[in-house]
Amino acid sequence: MKKVLIIANQFPPMGGSGVQRSVKFVKNLRYFDYEPVVFTRQEGNMPVKDTTLLKDIPEGVRIYRTKPYEAPELKGIMRIPGKVLGKLTIPDSAYFWYKASRKKAEKVIKDEGISIIYTTSAPYSDHLLGLWLKKRMPSLKWVVDFRDEWTNNPYTLDSPYNPVRTSIEKKMENKVVTTADLLIANSSVMRDNFINNNGISGKNFYVIPNGYDKEDFEGLDLTPPTNSVFTLVYTGALYGRRKPDVFFSALSELIKEGKIDKNKIKVQLIGNYHKDKLQLQIDSFGLKDVIEIVGYVPHDECIKRQLSADCLLLIEGGGRGANAFYTGKVFEYMNTGRPVLSLLPEGVAKELVVKSGIGLVSETSDKEGAKLNLLKYYNDWKNGSLAFEGKREVIDNYERRVLTGKLAEIFSTKV
Repeated sequence: MKKVLIIANQFPPMGGSGVQRSVKFVKNLRYFDYEPVVFTRQEGNMPVKDTTLLKDIPEGVRIYRTKPYEAPELKGIMRIPGKVLGKLTIPDSAYFWYKASRKKAEKVIKDEGISIIYTTSAPYSDHLLGLWLKKRMPSLKWVVDFRDEWTNNPYTLDSPYNPVRTSIEKKMENKVVTTADLLIANSSVMRDNFINNNGISGKNFYVIPNGYDKEDFEGLDLTPPTNSVFTLVYTGALYGRRKPDVFFSALSELIKEGKIDKNKIKVQLIGNYHKDKLQLQIDSFGLKDVIEIVGYVPHDECIKRQLSADCLLLIEGGGRGANAFYTGKVFEYMNTGRPVLSLLPEGVAKELVVKSGIGLVSETSDKEGAKLNLLKYYNDWKNGSLAFEGKREVIDNYERRVLTGKLAEIFSTKV
């Protein structure tokens, strides 16, 4: 088997949605005659940990870990200066890890007989490490994977950096995309944006979306629950554009209008939140007894929570660049067999929900549309007619091993 070095600063036991893409590729690459070797950081003071994801790493996979050098993770009197330094570091707080890890990564490549390197972002410093290695060893095949956009990232567009930093990062991005042998984006729109913004042909640029792992569901009861109250579950972050206000308002109004019995509905929010701030928001809509902040739970527990729901909630904000953005949880939702209530902007995420038939969609700011869809699912639940209508022929294309097969094909591409 050919060895490929997976350079991923974010890797288990770090938790979060961004970690799963990398670890699932590592889990499945051997099925396609590629042996993954992982280059990542030590545990340190990782902001979110999920040791259950370690079980996805096949026995015998070699993992090299170097000191993290993450300023925002400093503790004690250095906590605040560390956070400030992390925000000022270009392109991100992993820059010092990249700088300190270069020689070690080069040694691993030589010792392991690596012929392909794969870098994934965020953080974008992963790609700077790949760029440095490619310059040192031009014969290496370098594959760059963008889980999110870089300088065109919607969250960056909402809070732009100063012109100097923006210029520096644009040059970094251009150097990466013009030097890499092969490139991957998470969506077709994202791919087109990279091509247009960097003036490249795109002939070596591919699309591999995120997905779900069917093995994560093995041994679990997939039968729809018989809950005594209509239970909705939301999993994931709530920050920036991704705000629950419209859904909260829709739910609050339906209760006030007497169309939904507040004693017959429950919403669980599962993710890493600023709980006090979120609770104040919930209280302001009069939903204290309806919405529960569960907080972050390990990935396996998260899936169990999804399966315990009658309906799953999907929220993504609108605005410039939102059309390119999948929210990672949509793929896992697809395999639960639970209908999905979605508030989404025009773009790839909405297209996927519609194409796969997994649920109802209203525009992200359309409160009246959200009310209609929520009330329909609530009434269907009351009447015993709530059903999942997902199209298996579409859903199956997003299974993690299928997607890893596409990655292996890219690794095999001649350059």
